Amino acid sequence: MKNKRRSFLKKSAIAGTGFFIVPRNVLGGTGFTSPSDQLNIAAIGAGGKGNDITAAWASGERVIALCDVHPDGTHGVTDSRNTYPKANFYIDYREMLDQEKDLDAITISTPDHTHGVIASNAMNRGLHVYVQKPLTHNIEEARALTKIAAKNKVVTQMGNQGGSSTGVVKIQEWVDKKLIGKINKIYAWTNRPVWPQGFDMQDNNEAKPPNLNWDLWLGPAASTKYTSQLHPFNWRGWWDYGTGALGDMGCHILDAPYKTLGLHYPTDVECSVGQVFEQAWSQNFVPKGCPASSIVTLNFDKTSKNDSKIEMVWMDGGLRPSHPEAIPADDFLGEKNSTNGVLMIGEKGVISCGVYGLEPRLYRKGKETIIFKTPDRDDLDHIHHMEWINGIKAGYGSDEYKKITAPFEYAGPFTETVLMGNLAIRSYMSMGNKKPKYNDNKYHTSEYSKFVGRKKLLWDGDNMKITNFDEANQFVGRTRRPGWNL
Repeated sequence: MKNKRRSFLKKSAIAGTGFFIVPRNVLGGTGFTSPSDQLNIAAIGAGGKGNDITAAWASGERVIALCDVHPDGTHGVTDSRNTYPKANFYIDYREMLDQEKDLDAITISTPDHTHGVIASNAMNRGLHVYVQKPLTHNIEEARALTKIAAKNKVVTQMGNQGGSSTGVVKIQEWVDKKLIGKINKIYAWTNRPVWPQGFDMQDNNEAKPPNLNWDLWLGPAASTKYTSQLHPFNWRGWWDYGTGALGDMGCHILDAPYKTLGLHYPTDVECSVGQVFEQAWSQNFVPKGCPASSIVTLNFDKTSKNDSKIEMVWMDGGLRPSHPEAIPADDFLGEKNSTNGVLMIGEKGVISCGVYGLEPRLYRKGKETIIFKTPDRDDLDHIHHMEWINGIKAGYGSDEYKKITAPFEYAGPFTETVLMGNLAIRSYMSMGNKKPKYNDNKYHTSEYSKFVGRKKLLWDGDNMKITNFDEANQFVGRTRRPGWNL
């Protein structure tokens, strides 16, 4: 088990064995962090969001290793390497985990489809992990990571930094005080996708960048040739690698209602998706890719925090709900310009907030609107990371650990709920074993409507199973290439 080094130091200091940690104020004055208090951290995925390893939260720790499949990529890897020139650099995360024996913790900022396999490997070695949202690519992986974290008693955090917003705390206060009464409906929406979706991927016959390890980037996904339509950004719109608009933004936007209402597994899910026509009477059908827009409806049983069944409606691709009666016509919904947001509809009023639970507003008929001003969102990344850092130093189950807002015991079931929407979308777009009568990507609308799984899916959350449409269960997990199991 890792962290024996730190555990030994703490126990030795308490037991009075003659070895003790010199107080930091003696060694270096105010703000000095003694070496024994520093964590050895590595970043897997050192560009993009992984470039966060260069931010202030990591400045008091030792970043001893960096790992990225594209060592000289233009997406921030070089910046990370320049910040930590003495850190060992790896291309294969497995080699890094084997070689770096003194690691305490890692951050994982890779594409969604490799979150699960990397995090499970690290946690089974006793490492603490911080994984960007969504926690995993599919429901099966989220359930597995929840169990592995508990088994190994490691300190975890999912990178939905909005979970640490004071806006969520204020919404929790309003819900607990029953200021809008029982809540029976939730609307949530985003302007994502902001990458190509709804169209087939073109074969541009591109040459792979010379230093990119494409096989490692593919990970558990099937082998395919390189295309810039996947790396470094647009993988989000393809099911083998990404989780679409819902996976990208759901863990940010849905956290406030999910957490404050104490939701758990939904009882059922259904959806509809936007249609794209490039030719008359011939609808695009790209089951390997996410749709241009979608509406997902999830239903939940009553909870200890809300004595009413709840219907949650998610919209993406530029769709959003209409103004409830309680909200003035000139007020935006959610955040400014209504681009992303949440509406929690209660019997006595409405709570509205933006992404990360920011700027929540309380509307009640005949009463003045209450607006809670939240701090700048730029602080949320730092706060969220420091919860994890402090939890590691204090230990699994400590008071500091309990302050972590998205440990895997919460983030796992939450991610499962978010990804239920994708299960419904993929089922909706499924052709099953039917063979198309038209070309590979276009179907006449009358033929298309015969094959898609357009039904409400009933969910047995404890057993991770759709009970009324077995074909949908193929999307609970995924098929992985040999060598890439959890």
